[in-house]
Amino acid sequence: MAGVLTMQDRIALVEIELCGELMIAAAASLEERLSQARIDEVLMVRTARSTRTAPPEGCPRPPGP
Repeated sequence: MAGVLTMQDRIALVEIELCGELMIAAAASLEERLSQARIDEVLMVRTARSTRTAPPEGCPRPPGP
């Protein structure tokens, strides 16, 4: 059906957006490589469970404990 996004389509679009954000950050960086901390910042990665936010719209929630 045209115009209907499946869950896989939504996940793919989010992944493409995240890759684009990484490419923009890499192009703007003066360093040869992005540090792990910068990658985490660009991808909005949180290290503590209490600071995690909901996944982007269209992405399934990861299985919890």
